[in-house]
Amino acid sequence: MSVIDLAQQQAQLQTQKPRKILQTALESFDNIAISFSGAEDVVLIDLALAIRKDVRVFSLDTGRLHPETYQFIEQVRKHYQIEIELLSPDYQTLEQLVKAKGLFSFYADGHQECCGIRKVAPLRRKLAGLDAWITGQRKDQSLDTRQNLLEVELDTAFSTPEHELIKYNPLANWSSAQVWDHIEAYQVPYNALHAKGFTSIGCEPCTRSILPNQHERLGRWWWESGNKKECGLHAANIQK
Repeated sequence: MSVIDLAQQQAQLQTQKPRKILQTALESFDNIAISFSGAEDVVLIDLALAIRKDVRVFSLDTGRLHPETYQFIEQVRKHYQIEIELLSPDYQTLEQLVKAKGLFSFYADGHQECCGIRKVAPLRRKLAGLDAWITGQRKDQSLDTRQNLLEVELDTAFSTPEHELIKYNPLANWSSAQVWDHIEAYQVPYNALHAKGFTSIGCEPCTRSILPNQHERLGRWWWESGNKKECGLHAANIQK
């Protein structure tokens, strides 16, 4: 069971600023880590290191990321002088998928199977060894799946009867503009693809740039219909 009073923390952290939410998360749990992939997550790293120097950071290496993203990961590692644990998919399961369906099966079958192997399974293995994790999710990233996002919540997607997992979302109430204001003000590193019209950046075959004023998630899995686009990392956001 969780060592915190979840309902009490939810009430205390409602509408609080990211720094306060991060401070509460890092004081509540020693066995906690930040999930890093994009601009929001580097802002979290930037803020968290001012609170605690031994912050743990991990990132999913799907094997299909943009070259710029790999360069970005290394840039962040050097800039903050931190270790970034890279999580890789199980090679046997991945080999079976590619052998059976080729390298681009997601264009025909949808992205869930590939994401399940390359992202969700490695994340599940990592989270099984944590008591809590910190994400860069924002409510305004997707009004269809993230509008009810809480600052702290029980992660129903990755908790088990034997292991409760708490998830903190310090940037839940921030806008994209606020994220980029922080990046500019504090000289935070960011992915070079953002300068090329990419907003929400995932794997290279599944991400493309968007036009001005288009919603940031439109560049993800653009060949699929519907608005409820989650890769499985935050599957609990999707209301049935």
